[in-house]
Order: sequence, then structure tokens, then C-alpha cells
Amino acid sequence: MEHGGQESNIAKKEDGQAPRTSPQSRRSGRAGTQAAEVSGQAIGRMVEAFSSLPGIGKKSAERLAFAILSMPREEAFGIAQAILDLKNNSRYCTVCNNITEDDICGLCRDAKRDPSRICVVEEPSNILILERTGIFRGRYHALMGAISPLDGIGPEDLKIDGLIERLKAGTVKEVIIATNPTVKGETTALYLSKLIKPLGICVSRIAYGLPVGGDIEYADENTVQRALEGRREM
Repeated sequence: MEHGGQESNIAKKEDGQAPRTSPQSRRSGRAGTQAAEVSGQAIGRMVEAFSSLPGIGKKSAERLAFAILSMPREEAFGIAQAILDLKNNSRYCTVCNNITEDDICGLCRDAKRDPSRICVVEEPSNILILERTGIFRGRYHALMGAISPLDGIGPEDLKIDGLIERLKAGTVKEVIIATNPTVKGETTALYLSKLIKPLGICVSRIAYGLPVGGDIEYADENTVQRALEGRREM
């Protein structure tokens, strides 16, 4: 995917350093080899390809591969074309970094959305999840990652400069930080808060706590603590 010529957030490999092979890649390779020995090279490559996707194990990859094999040729071509269209036509919004097929995404072009509130997320995929709630009607900004010194990712590797430029325009009154409740997410939230508050803009953090339908008896201490800290008057 294009990103206006900007570099990705993945740390660059040092010159001369051999590329690392992830455990998932090694597992997918073994799964593909075994399938190839039994059912042929084409099935093996398909299983290996599916196994490289997040959340897809060996058995799921095999089921998907055989499902593709058994479907009509037109449907299989349709899936292949959809993958190519996704890779060839998708890019990042030049304003908020959301996924779009245009320079500016539909959310940023929507005049009905509240420009005074920006919800900051780690990845563009988070925007879709928040939009499904139908509650937030402001704008978004995807950082394309989170601060993680152990992984060599600092503030300069994220899309923070673009966020600050949007805030300096004077329209935004509140920034809602919706980074993940992880060490990396909390570190990023704290950094953004210290950066944004001097601009005179309200900074809020999404609440965490017990899930709907959950049982407090089975919740861990950190979750209960979050729930108590995020309580509200009824």
C-alpha cells in the first residue's frame, strides 16, 4: 500500500544482517511442506500462504485451501482479484491515515462529522471497530503503531507530527486517546497527553473495565482497578 512516499514504522534491518524468520513463518512453512507431500505442491503453497496470516493455524489453513479448491473457478478468481484490488488500490488517508482508495478518506470528507473532536488510535483497523459502535461522530487519527523502545520504535516513528499540525489549526477542542491498554499503548497515551495539553486542548482517555456480561468474580485485579477508576454517576 502506498503512504504518500512516507516510510513505514517497522524498524529498518541493519546492513548485512540476515533477515529473521518469525516462529509463525516457520510453522507455516512446515504446514505447507507436509500438505505438499500428501496433496501436491499447489495445495502446499496455499496452506503455507494461509498459515502466514494472523490467527490462522495449520488446520484452519488446510480447510481454507481445500475450500478454495472445491469452489467454482469464477469464485476462486473473484477472491484472487479482490486481494489484488486491495493491494493495488488501497492507500492511507493523507489526513488521518485511515485506509482509503482516495487521497482523503470518506470520514475526513464527511462535513456532518464533528471537527472539534479527534479520536487517536494505534492502527487504521481500530477506526472500523470504533465506527461500528455508532457513538463517536468526530474525526480520527491513526498513529500507525505505538511507542516501544524495546522494539526500536520511538515517537519519531509514529504519525504524531501530522496530529500536532491538525491540532494547531485551532478547530479541535478535545483529543480522545484510544490506544490499547498495553504497556506500549499506555506509554504512547502518556506521551501524547504531555505533548497536547500545553496547546490548551482537552485530553481524555477511553475507559477500561469489566466487559458487558462479564462476571467480576473472574476478573483480574488490574481490570477491576480500571473499572473502579472509570466509574461514573448513575
